[in-house]
Amino acid sequence: MQETARTPVAVAAWRAVVVELVFAVLSIMPMACLAQTAAPSFETFAVPPGSGPHDVAPSSDGTVWYTAQAKGAVGRLDPRSGKADWIALGDGAAPHGVIVGPDHAAWITEGGRNAIVRIDAKTLAVTRFPLPKERSDANLNTAVFDKRGHLWFTGQNGIYGELDPASGQMRVFDAPRGRGPYGICVTPDGSLYYASLAGSYLGRIDPANGSAQVIEPPTPNQGARRAWADSKGRVWISEWTAGKVGMYDPATRQWREWTLPGNAPHAYAIFVDDKDIVWLSEWSANALVRFDPRTQRFDVLPFPSQHANVRQMMGRSGELWLSASGADQLLRYRAHAAESPGK
Repeated sequence: MQETARTPVAVAAWRAVVVELVFAVLSIMPMACLAQTAAPSFETFAVPPGSGPHDVAPSSDGTVWYTAQAKGAVGRLDPRSGKADWIALGDGAAPHGVIVGPDHAAWITEGGRNAIVRIDAKTLAVTRFPLPKERSDANLNTAVFDKRGHLWFTGQNGIYGELDPASGQMRVFDAPRGRGPYGICVTPDGSLYYASLAGSYLGRIDPANGSAQVIEPPTPNQGARRAWADSKGRVWISEWTAGKVGMYDPATRQWREWTLPGNAPHAYAIFVDDKDIVWLSEWSANALVRFDPRTQRFDVLPFPSQHANVRQMMGRSGELWLSASGADQLLRYRAHAAESPGK
């Protein structure tokens, strides 16, 4: 085959094209390597469509419980194997909160049928503890175990209560200011506190007589939603309406508050990890917010799905678990990413 002669102009043009291609490839390579080696901050685990997972509770055996509020059921996921259990709670059920008790069972605040529910971790057997008939429609919300092994719970329609699992005896009390009791927590010394969303206060419960002391945050009408205690016994609250995180120190009876970053933030879930780092779900930014009280620094970590609507989170050593009710997902955030965000 006869070779076609190239003019100097054609050769120069050809070389320019080659050089341009080489630079294009070189510019792409680092980005490709980064995409291959960079691990995502969040791992996502899909739950049955339409579940609307409200609360989540990781267990020491490696499994994770969640309430499928929109389906009237409770789910359990083993993220290692992918095995999933599904426990239907019957017609009219609407489970809200779930925690893992000292007996390793899942304990649920079941607002639809107005009962505390226990699910055995081995047999998945369901036991119900109905509220007294005169306490119908409590709108049960969140629960926590005290140092004696008694379960304390809240109801947004103006109640909080105590269940002794051993005897089945239950006490229910009227909350100050009526409607509002939402998140509840226990401090290392055994003190009990709850946040009142509608009442905009932090309440301290006297377990002996069941009375509650109202503790006013500095910001009026802040919408205290969830509560969690740190290792020093300080109580942290998410202020939904004010878009702040608040901290009450029982030792000094003093408050501190910090406004979350971003435009018109709304703080929903709150969790304090074993390093006393404070985590919040922020609905306006659709993000997980990390707050270090020592440096008073915020880090904002966007969720992987739009409109995640994370209503609650809990953790165990090395990881955070979140319930993305708007995306029908459970999210896991690893501790190695949590230790140095933004660095």
